[in-house]
Amino acid sequence: MIRASGFRSFGLLLALGLASVSAWAAVGERKQFSTSTTLAQEASTLVRILEQAHINRDSVRPPLYSEVVPDYMGDLDGQRLFFLGSDRAKFMAEYGQNIYYNTAFLGNISAAYEIFYVYQTRVEARVAWIMEELKKDFDLTTNETYRRDRAKSEWPANAAAADELWLKRLKFEIVEDLLNKKSLDEAKTNVRKRYERMLKNLAEIEGSDLAELFLSTIARLYDPHSSYFSASTFEEFGIQMKLQLVGIGAVLGVEDDQCIVREIVPGGPADLDRQLKPNDKIISVSQGGAEPVEVLGMKLRKIVDMIRGQKGSQVHLSVQPGDATDSSARKQIVITRDTVKLNSARARGAVFDLPDAEGKIQPIGVINLPSFYGPADDGDTDAEKTTATRDVARLIEQLKQAGIQGLILDLRRNGGGFLQEAIELAGLFVEKGPIVQVKNYNGEIQVDNDNKAGVAYAGPLAVLVDRFSASASEIVTGALQNYGRAIVVGTSSTHGKGSVQMVQEMKNIARALALSPQKTGAAKFTIQKYYLPSGASTQLKGVVPDITLPSIDEFLPVGESDLQRALVWDQIPTSFFDGKPLEANVLAPLRQASTVRQTKLTEFDYLRRNVERFKQRQDQKLISVNLAERQRIKGEDDAFRKAMKAERETIAKTDFAYKPYFLGPPPPPKIKAPKKEDDEEEDAFEDNDSWTRADIHLREAIRVVGDAIALGKNKELWASTRPPLTAATGG
Repeated sequence: MIRASGFRSFGLLLALGLASVSAWAAVGERKQFSTSTTLAQEASTLVRILEQAHINRDSVRPPLYSEVVPDYMGDLDGQRLFFLGSDRAKFMAEYGQNIYYNTAFLGNISAAYEIFYVYQTRVEARVAWIMEELKKDFDLTTNETYRRDRAKSEWPANAAAADELWLKRLKFEIVEDLLNKKSLDEAKTNVRKRYERMLKNLAEIEGSDLAELFLSTIARLYDPHSSYFSASTFEEFGIQMKLQLVGIGAVLGVEDDQCIVREIVPGGPADLDRQLKPNDKIISVSQGGAEPVEVLGMKLRKIVDMIRGQKGSQVHLSVQPGDATDSSARKQIVITRDTVKLNSARARGAVFDLPDAEGKIQPIGVINLPSFYGPADDGDTDAEKTTATRDVARLIEQLKQAGIQGLILDLRRNGGGFLQEAIELAGLFVEKGPIVQVKNYNGEIQVDNDNKAGVAYAGPLAVLVDRFSASASEIVTGALQNYGRAIVVGTSSTHGKGSVQMVQEMKNIARALALSPQKTGAAKFTIQKYYLPSGASTQLKGVVPDITLPSIDEFLPVGESDLQRALVWDQIPTSFFDGKPLEANVLAPLRQASTVRQTKLTEFDYLRRNVERFKQRQDQKLISVNLAERQRIKGEDDAFRKAMKAERETIAKTDFAYKPYFLGPPPPPKIKAPKKEDDEEEDAFEDNDSWTRADIHLREAIRVVGDAIALGKNKELWASTRPPLTAATGG
């Protein structure tokens, strides 16, 4: 596997210059882009798909396509720093009224290139201006402020307004570096390199990148989850959904124009070969007896494509060892490509020891599921196919054998995945019955049922969610809540994505594209909305937990309601299902017990103070560029952070003991490059290979399950013949 590290958003990538390269791009060397016949057919096909198959097709009329212009400008210039207000007016006049006709009937997306050329000109001119300004002195004693997030601001009206904005921007950047213990000269050098890198990134943009961005902007007129995938992005999408690819098993980055090995993936070909190591620099790549190709200064995406290949084939790497004192040192490595499974994204489990009221240990199982992944097309035998449902079922068996008395399904930060996996996974916990209802554009409603008899786990169950739990996560959470099968614990609501997307490769839609020798992209578009068994949509509102916990997420713009052109909430008739939400006599004592803990336990005081501090900083939209004032604020923030870290260390000492469970042998730790001296301090609590320490939300969910177990001993609170939060069957 090769995974390219970095951002895909052009706005972030270009405005902040985060790619690790540092060469000045020659301003005069301009690429000229044009729309190939194949791409023109893809553009027309995309509009046809959206008009015919998108669930929101009646809400988007040709005049609305004019909004593609400012949306696309915002995708290029996310912080509204380079374009001018006059550019927007000019583009709207030249292209706004013709976007629909040109794209739908002619496949003409030249507006994407023409707008980009202006952006490129603006960036080059601004960088030249920056280089001159950096030669001057900066007054960092004024009371000026800079708006930290300009994503929703207007573009500066003219060149004079832009200069004024950029003077504040440069002061802001210099102060940021000075606060990080850099001298003024070092700060100016860093800013200079940042914008040199930006020009380098700008020069590396390909026509396919702009086409993908522009056509995705069109798709998002219909809803925020529709987009166009270029051929390379479509390949990446398949990798993430299937959790595997064919490669060598290394994570790469680019630093000072050189390709650096960031990380070796456990169990991959590079790990088994043991020759390639973190911090090694890849100098050239060759294969099939061809001449080596030097990769110095090459775009990371191209390097990745060269190293990936067919299973069983070999790739030859010329490498400069990371620990070599002689920069001319080289070693030749030959690695045979193989299937690399991305096991870090698979489900994992643990058994936590929860003391009951008498001090007796109650084993509580926890299963963390990062996504609802599905099987790969090849590489596995049928018995070994990797799916979310199979993995969770296997973990349940392991945890049951460990004697768990309750179980938590942790769906935090699970953004969804395959719909069928959500249906089947919910069926692990409930008897036969409706899991989700789906409505298409015509109003036709389909009820998707779990048809398998029996359950994999029948005991007390909780689902832990946050604002990042979306789509398939909300289907499972909402269904289990509807059935009264689980108590839901988490932030005030889940993400609120109640729609179903289809991904169709372009060549499978249009005959002309099927015959094209070029690789084609794909369209992702929303075809249905889904509803819980009760008939309620999760769109916009999400699933509301039974027990809510304080969280910083509440103050982040991460929900569906924060997305532009999100679909509306609605409701359909209930389906017929054998279940009902938890009774008040069950919910009330569970909520009350949690409320008492949230009032009394020091960990919640710690959490609330962190949330309040974060909210204060989020509300502070304008940031001072006065160095003394910023030093004062930084001193306060550093002291607060230090105090909070010490408190968290204390809280972590009271974590419940646990034993991890894996799908197969315990994975070896990832081999990572050592951190550099000037890297930011690593948070010792965040480790993808283990369970996070001082995880307050998980700790409380474990206690809630413990409360439910205690309630289960009171038959007056049982629903029919079963204790609370348990299945109707003995399993």
